[in-house]
Amino acid sequence: MSDKTIIHNAIRTPDGTVLESNDRHDYKEYVDANGKTYMIDGGNDYIRCSANGDEVFLTVYLEDSHDKVRESMKWGTRGKDGKQPLRYVALKDMNTDHIQACLDTQYQMGERYRAAMKNELNYRTYATTDTDIIAGNKL
Repeated sequence: MSDKTIIHNAIRTPDGTVLESNDRHDYKEYVDANGKTYMIDGGNDYIRCSANGDEVFLTVYLEDSHDKVRESMKWGTRGKDGKQPLRYVALKDMNTDHIQACLDTQYQMGERYRAAMKNELNYRTYATTDTDIIAGNKL
């Protein structure tokens, strides 16, 4: 059992297909070109996946480098008016105002997302290293 905090739960199959589980019980299954079935489940709450031995695990944790976190962590959005189809946007691609609005209004947001978003705002403001990002050090 790991003490790490899951930010991105995914695997890559031998033919290059990436399966991502975005939410708890978001089960994804795929039959690869090699005929084997691959699956992933658990979102950011737990990791359950196939074990064929030839898949590549792409799991990212909050404790990984912020560069890795900002590339991998995705936030579900339905647009400013809330009427757009659900789409997932990487933290690095969210604009600063959107991140701040999420922090200000999404009280149900999990602590892992809140921490990553605060780290991203620090990163954009004044950080040059992961240690600076987490600590919020002004340079």
